[in-house]
Amino acid sequence: MKENICIRKLNANEIENALDLTWRVFVEYEAPDYTREGVDEFYKSIHDESFVSKLDFYGAFHISCMIGVIAARNEGSHIALFFVDGKYHRQGIGKSLFEYLRANCNCNKMTVNSSPYAIKIYRRLGFKETDTEQVVNGLRFTPMEQNL
Repeated sequence: MKENICIRKLNANEIENALDLTWRVFVEYEAPDYTREGVDEFYKSIHDESFVSKLDFYGAFHISCMIGVIAARNEGSHIALFFVDGKYHRQGIGKSLFEYLRANCNCNKMTVNSSPYAIKIYRRLGFKETDTEQVVNGLRFTPMEQNL
């Protein structure tokens, strides 16, 4: 499957599609770990023009269908969103997205506030926890980082 995947930076008219994918995957895989407040806060953040406008988005496509998205801020040094359609989990799509971001970032360290669902995924990508789990506005996360 991985050989049929194209990864590239998204253009402005693709961001809405990326956010739709983000929301669908969040609801299916991550929302069960959150309170209603956390789910509402996540929804609000991905619909906040100020938050979204600071992100660089990269997408994974199978043929012309977007199947994964990673978005970062601060010249790629902080991962803000990282979601792969469930039908494509465990096929290397997320790893390919991450490697693409890493190759295109302008930094020597990358950080992320990992959801409970994604901690094992980030560990496999080489991230280490820098603090214990925190909760802000209902969003549960563990700060993690990786030296590049």
